[in-house]
Amino acid sequence: MQQSPDLQQAHSRVVNAEQSARLVAAQAGLTVNGSAQVARQRLSEHGLIPTRFLGFTWYNQADLGLQAQYTFDWWGKQRSAIAAALDEAHAAEAERSAAALTIQVAVADMYFGWQADQAQLALSNQMVRTQQQLAQIAGLRVAQGVDLPDTVQQAQARLAAARELQLAIRGSAEVRKVALAALLGISPAALPVLQPRPLPEVDSRVPDNARLDLIARRPDIAASRWQVEAALRQTEVARAQFFPDISISAMTGLSSIDLGKLINAGSRTFALTPALHLPIFEGGRLQANYGVSKARLAATVAQYNSTVVGAARDVATQALMAQQIAARRQQQALRIAADERLLASARARERQGVTDARASLAAAAQLLQQRDDAAALQAQAVSTDLALIKALGGGYHVPLDHRGASAASPTTPTSSGDDAHERH
Repeated sequence: MQQSPDLQQAHSRVVNAEQSARLVAAQAGLTVNGSAQVARQRLSEHGLIPTRFLGFTWYNQADLGLQAQYTFDWWGKQRSAIAAALDEAHAAEAERSAAALTIQVAVADMYFGWQADQAQLALSNQMVRTQQQLAQIAGLRVAQGVDLPDTVQQAQARLAAARELQLAIRGSAEVRKVALAALLGISPAALPVLQPRPLPEVDSRVPDNARLDLIARRPDIAASRWQVEAALRQTEVARAQFFPDISISAMTGLSSIDLGKLINAGSRTFALTPALHLPIFEGGRLQANYGVSKARLAATVAQYNSTVVGAARDVATQALMAQQIAARRQQQALRIAADERLLASARARERQGVTDARASLAAAAQLLQQRDDAAALQAQAVSTDLALIKALGGGYHVPLDHRGASAASPTTPTSSGDDAHERH
C-alpha cells in the first residue's frame, strides 16, 4: 500500500480536510494581534491646519499596540462550522479507507487469479501431453492402414487447440503480473517471486451478522454519512446567518509623535468597542444561501440512501453468486468422480488387453477437462468471496465522531427540525 498512487491521492485529500478543519477552528474564538510601526510624514502647507500654525512640516509617528477581539457564538454558527469541517475530515478518512479496501481486494483478486492460472496451466500441460500421445497413436494407425487419414487431422486439431489454450493461460498469467505491479505502484520486475500454491477453500455461507448494521460499517457508507453530517452543520451555519453577531474589541498601546516620549505614561491609548452586526437588508442573499444549503443537504441524504441500497444489493448479489457457484462445484465434483471411474475402467480394460491406449487417453483427456472446469469454478468462488468481503466492509471499523456517536449509526442528528433531517 505504500506506493499506491490512488491511495496517495486519497491521503492528500485527508490532509487537506484536516488542515481545513484546523483553519475553521482557528478563526473562531478570541484573536489577539500585536502591531508596531514608525512613520515619518510631511504635512501639507495648505492643509486643514497650515504648518505655519503648527510650527513644523515633518513629524514622526510611532505606534505600539495590542488588539484583541472576541465574537460571541450565541447562535452556534462557529460551532456548526467547526463540526462541519471535522465531519468533512472524517469523510475524507473514510474515503481513504474505501480506496485502501478497493486496492487490497483488487490485489488479492489479481494474486489468486494468477494462482488459478498456474493451476489451469498445469492441467493444460497434461492435456497437451495426452493429445500428443493420441496424435502419435493416430499417426501409427493411419500408417498401418487401419484408420482413415482424417483421424490424424482430427487428432492434430485437438492438439493445436490444447496448445492454443496453454498459450492463452500463460498470457493471462503474465497480464495479471503486470496488473498486480500496477496496483502496487511498482514495476513488474520489482515484484517478488510468486510461487504456485493451491487456491484456498472458501465458505459460501453468508455470515450470521450480515445485517444492515454490519453493512453500515462499509467505508463508503461511513463517508456518505459523514457528508450528510457536514451538510447538516452547513445548514445550521446558513440558518445562524439570520441572527445578529455580537463581538467585543479591545485595544491598548502607545502612540506618540515624539519617539523619545513613546514609552511615557502619557502616550498610553486604550479603546473598548462592543459591536452588534444585524443583517437588515441583504437582497435575498441569506435566504438563497439557506436554500442552497438545504438543497445540498437533501442531495447528500439522497446519495447516502442510494449508497446504502447499493451496498445491500451488492451483498445480496455476491452472496447469491457464492451459493450458485457452491452448487455448481458440487455437481462438478460428481462429474469428476464419474470421469475418474471411467478412466479407471478404461485403464483396467487396457491392462487386460481388451482395448488399446486410445480409450484410457480419451478418458484422461475428458477428466482433465472436468478438472480444468473445476479449477475455474474454484477461482470464481475465491473471487466472489473477496467481493463479498469487500461488500461487507472488509473489516473497516467506524471511528466515533466528535459528539461520541458512530458515523454509521442510523440515528437522526438533533438540530433545527427541517424536513430534510427527518428524511435523513
